[in-house]
Amino acid sequence: MILAGDTGGTKTVLALFDRDGRIAREQLFHCAEFPSLEAILDAFNPGPLEGACFGVAGPVVAGSAKITNLPWTIEERALQQKLGAPVKLLNDLQATALGTLALPPEGFSVLQPEAHHDLHGTIAVIAPGTGLGEATLVHDGHRYVALPSEGGHADWAPGTDEELDLWRFLREKYGGHVSVERVLCGNGIGDLYDFYRRGAPHLPYQGDRNAAVTQAALDKTEPHAIRALDLFAELLGAEAGNVALRTMATGGVVIGGGIPPRILPVLQNGRLVARFSQKGRFHTWAQALGVRVALEPRAALLGAAHYVITSKD
Repeated sequence: MILAGDTGGTKTVLALFDRDGRIAREQLFHCAEFPSLEAILDAFNPGPLEGACFGVAGPVVAGSAKITNLPWTIEERALQQKLGAPVKLLNDLQATALGTLALPPEGFSVLQPEAHHDLHGTIAVIAPGTGLGEATLVHDGHRYVALPSEGGHADWAPGTDEELDLWRFLREKYGGHVSVERVLCGNGIGDLYDFYRRGAPHLPYQGDRNAAVTQAALDKTEPHAIRALDLFAELLGAEAGNVALRTMATGGVVIGGGIPPRILPVLQNGRLVARFSQKGRFHTWAQALGVRVALEPRAALLGAAHYVITSKD
């Protein structure tokens, strides 16, 4: 069997796959309840393995990863000793990117159809969730290889006067550096809402306020929430277009992560696509690229399994 894992800041999902990519067993674990990934593996008890791969929410350097929003360090060597099988760590967006290759056409919602098909063209992947991840799929002549990135922590540049005001609002809250992740993640939705309400009473909620803002926007019951989610879509389109330019993504752009499928009606209203192609002299070029939303929430898990399966080819 093949063990695949998706470890984020709040949860870890583990699954056993057969060689044909079929899931035999899957289980979700809340990271806060465990001191380490090794402890989660003890609870899962995968049994004998031929290989394992984990997508992890943080940069992977020399086989080691410090999880961005957890006090965990994960190391390939330690996991190999524990599992008795080869282990590979991937940045979670590398895994997500590989997972999109395993999805059927119905696993996507097309926001902008591609004007032409570039066989084996580079594909850009951007995924807002707890944080913002970015990765690139590059074809090496035999298969697609996923290149990691921490582009979500790059500087965010406002594109309108209103967004310049937002940048000042966020700089005052977070200090001198305002990253793209600050506006394109779960907490970013809450911050966009606070930017628009500016002292007006907060909508009533219990639990996750970002989810409450999102739901109010989808239900069209709170005008500040509606505008916040519209702006989120616009900013996501702008950054998706930036990633496409930086990677020369002639194979199009895939939008993954946990947030986009939940707010799909907002992403389909045209705001995202309009901002995606507002790239000056590259406007026409951007209009020709395919833009799709990956609807499968387990893309990173599928990508981790895909890595092991294809590496054995």
